Amino acid sequence: MALRGCWRYAGVIPRLLLLNSEGVHVACLSTRPLGSLPHTRSSISDVLPTKWSIRNLSSTTNTDVSYDQLKQDLAGRTAVVIDVREPWELREYGTIPGSINVPLAQVDAALQLNPEDFKERYGGDMPEPADKIVFSCLAGIRSKKALNTAALLGYKDVLHYPGGWQEWAQNEQLKPN
Repeated sequence: MALRGCWRYAGVIPRLLLLNSEGVHVACLSTRPLGSLPHTRSSISDVLPTKWSIRNLSSTTNTDVSYDQLKQDLAGRTAVVIDVREPWELREYGTIPGSINVPLAQVDAALQLNPEDFKERYGGDMPEPADKIVFSCLAGIRSKKALNTAALLGYKDVLHYPGGWQEWAQNEQLKPN
């Protein structure tokens, strides 16, 4: 009897299992679209807490970029640098020259825009899934979240600058003009 009752639920077997940083299955999502689930948000990055991901990028590869590497990427235009701080932070503290400002809360939606809309909204060229993208913030916490979001969206070469604006400003002050 109990077995027969279980078969009714075969249609709602989850399609996506979430793993924590140790690789243990800790949660699952229904087969229904995220927006149709009660009390859920509308995108996958909203559902995944920071320490959970389909795979934990930080434990499998080195995703950090140093100050010198970032300077080289900016000079050679070999990477798209996206600063995920809020616009008021950029006005208050300053920006890394050549970076594009996409606040963290908008990264998921921004990386799914068409290139024309991205350029109009953020003032820079939208990165392609194969492009090298370096995320930056104030001190490396939000940039790591943005990196995970971009990876979940299929971007292949995503990195972050863990020193963020604080390290950048400190190094730029020490450099002679």
